[in-house]
Amino acid sequence: MGDVGKYSINNNNHIQGVVINEVDEGQPCLICEERCPGFIPHVWRKSCVNCKCARYDHDIYNDGFVNISDRIGWQSSPDTAQSLGKDKIYKMGYTWAPLGLAMDRIDEYMDQLPNDKVPRRGSQGEKYRDQQITYQLPRQDLCQEYCRSLKSAAEKKNFRDFVELRNELAMGLGVVQDYVKEDLVCHKCEGLIEKGDMAVFAPKVEAPVCWHPACFVCNTCDELLVDLVYCQKEEKLYCQRHFAEIYKPRCEGCDELIFAGEYTKAMEQDWHSGHFACATCDNSLTGQRYILKEEKPYCIKCYVDKFANTCEECKEKIGTDSKDLSYKDKHWHEKCFFCCDCKSSLVDKPFAARDERLHCADCYDNNFAARCDGCSDIFRAGMKKFEYKGKQWHEHCFCCLCCKQPIGNKSFIPRGDDVVCTQCYEDQFAMRCMKCQGAINKGGVTYKGDPWHRECFTCTNCDTQLAGQKFTSKDDKPYCADCFGELFAKKCCRCTKPITGIGGTKFISFEDRHWHSSCFNCYQCNTSLVGRGFLTKEMDILCPQCGR
Repeated sequence: MGDVGKYSINNNNHIQGVVINEVDEGQPCLICEERCPGFIPHVWRKSCVNCKCARYDHDIYNDGFVNISDRIGWQSSPDTAQSLGKDKIYKMGYTWAPLGLAMDRIDEYMDQLPNDKVPRRGSQGEKYRDQQITYQLPRQDLCQEYCRSLKSAAEKKNFRDFVELRNELAMGLGVVQDYVKEDLVCHKCEGLIEKGDMAVFAPKVEAPVCWHPACFVCNTCDELLVDLVYCQKEEKLYCQRHFAEIYKPRCEGCDELIFAGEYTKAMEQDWHSGHFACATCDNSLTGQRYILKEEKPYCIKCYVDKFANTCEECKEKIGTDSKDLSYKDKHWHEKCFFCCDCKSSLVDKPFAARDERLHCADCYDNNFAARCDGCSDIFRAGMKKFEYKGKQWHEHCFCCLCCKQPIGNKSFIPRGDDVVCTQCYEDQFAMRCMKCQGAINKGGVTYKGDPWHRECFTCTNCDTQLAGQKFTSKDDKPYCADCFGELFAKKCCRCTKPITGIGGTKFISFEDRHWHSSCFNCYQCNTSLVGRGFLTKEMDILCPQCGR
């Protein structure tokens, strides 16, 4: 609804009635969005009853055309009379146009502003202007009728005096000069404003300074000064909200300026007496214990009711007088945090969980820990565990079957279901070489059922290794082919080489004489005589043709 404030003062700005046409009730929250069903004002707080966010964080809008002079309560002066009317501004597609600027230059001015802040009708810029009007020119700073915390006559007088001095000495409307007559420097960015460009001037600033249109912003919040309404202090521009806060503290609870002599300071903020209160029950926290949660203060009772966790053991709320001990999203009183078996406290002690129940280390080990297959005792934290063939042992229980010494990280040989260290295996179970009697660990050979090291299985005569080589034997002793031939084989009568028989060699014997099959040929024509008749002539053998 549109309201007209009853407050009026006659001064240079001709303050009369303040016209506020804000619509706030039921408006969505810009922070909570769909989680807030709509703004509902608190009795005295600046926040929404539903979502607790500030009033100005909701999508508040102004019902109808806003003449900024009407909102502030200024009469039309010769300067403000130069502003365009509602119909002309709407026809150009805007909700506001700057004072003193010709219609054909308005689009050029708007092009110099950030696009999302240009007050085009139906755009994000229109919403931005509504939000900044509400924020920079809060109604409680403009009209006494919106101040619910002015209790005494003195406070009300202080408010009127502040408004009068603000409007007389600091507050004004920026004026746009569409063609500057010489090169100037922007007072904010120190950039060049060239001759013929636009510049914004603040008449209440005594120094001859000006600004780019996009640089005409509040020195505190850095937002565009809405509708060019500014307050100046020492040649710096402020929106009305932040200018007022230079001189008067603002209550964090109700967002009104504090004109009382006494007020509360807490949480690095200022509060009316009684407004530093619990965020839930509104009881005063001045001089009381309180707890901050998400930057909001709560009395002890409301904090416990709203935020305290429930103890898993006793099902009671965990108040501020007890430590809240947590494990995997569950919580306990300090006194309730104990072993479910022996009931001993688990505070600052190791524990383990099984089936959502807590056990001290000893009880957990006794009930659930794995046990050694050697001694049947449990494996405790930090103990080494040796596993073999599905069984597990303590380090001191994993021992050799023979010497009973721990195996540790040494090599071992399985013996049935038991294990034997390497030394005991060699001493008691390993095969022994027929030559050196040493244990055969790997790579042995067998000859006539007896084991030998590869390096020990050699020719009886020359000691050449026979593993993987052709050999033969004499009186159960192995010989390489060369030694056997030299020592024991028959000699061929033709080539005089030994006839060993190794590899299936065939030979022919006649009257105590012997030949390789390949050597049994006619001594004259060299025709093979194997399987044929032959004749002898002294020591020679001849084929029938050569023997005639």
